[in-house]
Amino acid sequence: MNFSKIFFFVFACFLALTSASPKWKIFKKIEHMGQNIRDGIIKAGPAEHMGRNVRDGIIKSGPAIQVVGQASSIYKQG
Repeated sequence: MNFSKIFFFVFACFLALTSASPKWKIFKKIEHMGQNIRDGIIKAGPAEHMGRNVRDGIIKSGPAIQVVGQASSIYKQG
């Protein structure tokens, strides 16, 4: 009787430890964040170029373009 309880407990612990569970995907999440950052930098490239042209006086600036120019100059300083 006592042996069967111990055997059942050990068997239940064994099943709990070997049951299928989703694996941690921490490295996939880090890789996905890196891809999002890379995509954001690629999309911001033309805006940064336009900000540089406004700063150099090549393009007459409106209020939205001035903000982009300020943001790109802050990015280059930091």
